Amino acid sequence: MNAIVLALPGSERMAQRLSELSGVPIGIIESRRFPDGEAYVRLETDCAGRIVVLVCTLDRPDEKFLRLVFLAEAARDLGAVGVGLVAPYLAYLRQDRRFRAGEAITSRTFAALVSGHVDWLVTVDPHLHRYGSLAEIYCVPTSVVHAAPALAEWIGANVDRPLVVGPDAESRQWVQDVATRAGAPFVVLAKTRHGDRQVDVSAPDVDACRAHQGCTPVVVDDIVSSARTMVEAVGRLRAAGLGPPVCVGVHAVLAPGAEQAILDAGARAVVTTTSIPHPTNAIDLGPLLSPALRERVS
Repeated sequence: MNAIVLALPGSERMAQRLSELSGVPIGIIESRRFPDGEAYVRLETDCAGRIVVLVCTLDRPDEKFLRLVFLAEAARDLGAVGVGLVAPYLAYLRQDRRFRAGEAITSRTFAALVSGHVDWLVTVDPHLHRYGSLAEIYCVPTSVVHAAPALAEWIGANVDRPLVVGPDAESRQWVQDVATRAGAPFVVLAKTRHGDRQVDVSAPDVDACRAHQGCTPVVVDDIVSSARTMVEAVGRLRAAGLGPPVCVGVHAVLAPGAEQAILDAGARAVVTTTSIPHPTNAIDLGPLLSPALRERVS
């Protein structure tokens, strides 16, 4: 395969891991800012005749997107035969409709911008709510990698007698998959969201909890941002008489203070995947992402 992996700032570890697992060599870029704050990027590795794979997880996307565009277009100008994007976390999916008059439907706009600069996209568990698939808004081929196998493997290896807990009805199918793979029972709570930082989570079924006394609750969610959902779920489980839960998230968006809020609510630990670099990372997504990368460049 004639391809090269390039890491945008903040995604160096993931890029290195994907290079190791896929056999695609990693290249070097220079990235800095001018005194006025504008971005400067330069490809130090020759990309002529190659497929360029940009690795950029898109948390805090407003800080990253222009550099991504500049690198993609520079690679084409310098002779790349294709440009792909591995974005373990894909931003701007929450605004999938106009909830209030005058709002921008940013998911569609962002998808059009990304699709205009790369030839394909690989991501992990995008937060699709009202869209059936990324194909509804992305105009380029997309590959979606599911983190459930990695979560289940970690839970099975690190949690004694796990009880997998989904925070809301939308998570049922996904949580059931994780629990089945881990050989564990599961329960699903109900969630009502009143705003960006206000969430109500229902109490778990008391009889179901009694049946799982002695188990370790494992609250599993795809995105942990403000952490209000996790905090509420932990509180409900503790009030129902269950032990301190382990909280597992796929995407560690984690606003300042969010991890501590979960621990203060009574959680035993907070664990996340490597989709977004964070001290809570313990679940390696490289083995799941590398086959998707190889398929795109082969």
